[in-house]
Amino acid sequence: MKCKILHEARGHMRVHLVCGRMTLKEADILEYYLRAVDGVKEVKVYDRTQDAVIVYQNDRTSLIRALATFSFAKAESMELVPDHTARALNREFEDKLVFTVLRRAMAKMFFPAPIRMMLAIIRSAKYIKEGVKALLHGHLSVAVLDATAVTVSLVRGDFDTAGSVMFMLRLGEILEEWTHKKSVADLAGAMSLNVDKVWLKTNGTEVLMPIGDIQAGDRIVVRTGNMIPLDGKVVEGEALVNQASMTGESLPVQKSVGSYVYAGTVAEEGECVICVEKAMGGGRYDRIVHMIEESEKLKSTAEDKASRLADKLVPYTLGGTALTYLLTRNVTKMLAVLMVDFSCALKLSMPIAVLSAMRESSAHHISVKGGRFMEAVANADTIVFDKTGTLTYATPRVAMVETFGDREESEMLRLAACLEEHYPHSMANAVVAEAKDRGLSHEEYHSRVEYVVAHGISSTVEGKKVIIGSAHFVFEDEGCVIPEGEEAKFNALPAEYSHLYLCISGVLAAVICISDPLRKEAKDAICALHACGIKKVVMMTGDNRKTAEAVAAEVGVDEFYAEVLPEDKANFIRREKEMGRTVIMVGDGVNDSPALSEASVGVAINTGAAIAREIADITVAAGDLYELVTLRQLSTALMARIHRNYRFIVGFNLMLILLGVGGIIQPTTSALLHNMSTLGISLKSMTDLLPEKAEEE
Repeated sequence: MKCKILHEARGHMRVHLVCGRMTLKEADILEYYLRAVDGVKEVKVYDRTQDAVIVYQNDRTSLIRALATFSFAKAESMELVPDHTARALNREFEDKLVFTVLRRAMAKMFFPAPIRMMLAIIRSAKYIKEGVKALLHGHLSVAVLDATAVTVSLVRGDFDTAGSVMFMLRLGEILEEWTHKKSVADLAGAMSLNVDKVWLKTNGTEVLMPIGDIQAGDRIVVRTGNMIPLDGKVVEGEALVNQASMTGESLPVQKSVGSYVYAGTVAEEGECVICVEKAMGGGRYDRIVHMIEESEKLKSTAEDKASRLADKLVPYTLGGTALTYLLTRNVTKMLAVLMVDFSCALKLSMPIAVLSAMRESSAHHISVKGGRFMEAVANADTIVFDKTGTLTYATPRVAMVETFGDREESEMLRLAACLEEHYPHSMANAVVAEAKDRGLSHEEYHSRVEYVVAHGISSTVEGKKVIIGSAHFVFEDEGCVIPEGEEAKFNALPAEYSHLYLCISGVLAAVICISDPLRKEAKDAICALHACGIKKVVMMTGDNRKTAEAVAAEVGVDEFYAEVLPEDKANFIRREKEMGRTVIMVGDGVNDSPALSEASVGVAINTGAAIAREIADITVAAGDLYELVTLRQLSTALMARIHRNYRFIVGFNLMLILLGVGGIIQPTTSALLHNMSTLGISLKSMTDLLPEKAEEE
């Protein structure tokens, strides 16, 4: 497509596409196409002018080549654009806002007084109706106050004041709805399905297939800890399914043959075969949006407090209005109280502040499922880390394979990979990756696999029981033994590695040593968390004590616990909460799920197990532990903003009431200043909490 460079500076380019009128869909296609170009850091497409502003690094050659070969059809076929983007939503509310302002300006400038009077009366019907409806239901709410203010202005013949009040109320409604819908859309997008491959059951065996190749009628296998990738019916087996993201239910639901399951829900326990009915999930995004909008999880304590306080203040405002009239017999002074209330600003600015903070979090690769969880992070004094995949990298690797009983190393690794590839854990991924790197392909030659959470895997191969897992699982629970005469080799296993024990028929066959390198930023991130007010940092791991002790000393945690089970982590958090502490749990595995549920706020790594992401209240990207510091800073800044909003709203509106009662300012001026302050504080609440961070990125 023909493009023209309008402006260019170092690392910055503005181009114009010669394409006629650009649709919103085409603007999204161009934006995501350019984002995928190597070296491009940021893209903004303006559909009305057919321009694109591109920020890039390194050489511009690849960018120029991409622009020269661009076509909408080609880019659309690349399927780079998500199913839902914010462009259409933003345009809808931009148009609403502009239309409302222009309509008000036109009416003030060109319409004669009688026409403005008629318009004011017509528009007042909505607010009067809402006020009467609230009264009929026995509620003295903000709607009653709005209706009273509008009605009194109309009765006095002050139609311009009535129009101004309704105009400001309408602006507030648009801004609140816009911010709420945008934040919900961002959150739903972050919670949407992210599954690349599934296990397809065909001809009695299982084959790992890209999800895009799955068709309606295919049968897929889902096991403990896996996300259900597509809508369908259970045709074999049974599982306990966590479907909180669909229905908000806190307890898992039993699914057996004939039960319907939804894409995006997670198998907490069990195994089942699902007959696919809807390829690609069938409306998961819309169900998530509905769940979020209905869920009380969005409400923080501060929001609840603001909402309740706003309604509680209505009777006092009405009482103050009546008292002022009784004492002064002055309608103007009475209106000065009526025109100014605390409730509008409280009800509008608090939710906007919380939802904007959640939206800003998503820009930092942090997905927050509700405002109350940011409040919990701000109040937290204790943080508990799982080790593997959290303080260490999510991509450990196999350092060595030590065999026992004259077993062949390649065969033991092949067998281990065959078992481990079915389950979502970083250690399992390391075993599978090592087998692949060594070219050790395999067929599915084992029978039904049983996964024991936080312990290991059990199966049967050629009539022999095969298990792989932790030392506790294989030696204590299963009673496996070390081959006679090889105890010295076993005792000499390097302690710096994590160990997976593979046993056949109750005898140790191999130990796979996993190198689990510490994140380079882990120590500094923990220091930063301490600096942010976290008093106690704890590490808990199922790994051996020597390895745990070395990691704990290196990263600088306050306490550590080794060789713990999932219930041990949950019990520890429960005890901490009973002592009055607010606890954050950070984990990534199936075994972290009980602790994530028990914590005041659970934080999952986005590359971890599906069940951990589902149960967690917040999800952060795996790339950098400093995102936890950013989360703490955002949460603290949010609570500080909310408290500032409270102080400003009460102080400013009280001042307006006193000035009005004192006869210093007129009711119309009071109403204007009140509504302008409400709009101003709402707009301020929409701004970034960490602007310096945003600029750096």
